[in-house]
Amino acid sequence: MDDAFLSALAGLPSGYSRGSYRGGQWGVTVERSSDGRRLKLFGEALGDSDHVSFNLYHVGGRPRLKPCEMPKEKVISFVLGYKPLQDL
Repeated sequence: MDDAFLSALAGLPSGYSRGSYRGGQWGVTVERSSDGRRLKLFGEALGDSDHVSFNLYHVGGRPRLKPCEMPKEKVISFVLGYKPLQDL
């Protein structure tokens, strides 16, 4: 996990958004804890069965990525490539 991933993640809007990833339309929900120590993302391809889901925890000053039953590479690729509708 690098600065590009963290920067892209910070730029995603909280709540629900629609956007594109690899030419497909996605619905994504981002929840941030009030203390800023946890972020949860769930995204699903609209009209397809693909999805992405993970938690990011800030523990001891370091972010820790916890994908939900998928490789971390899929999560990183999604966050770097997802474009919310207002960014299209």
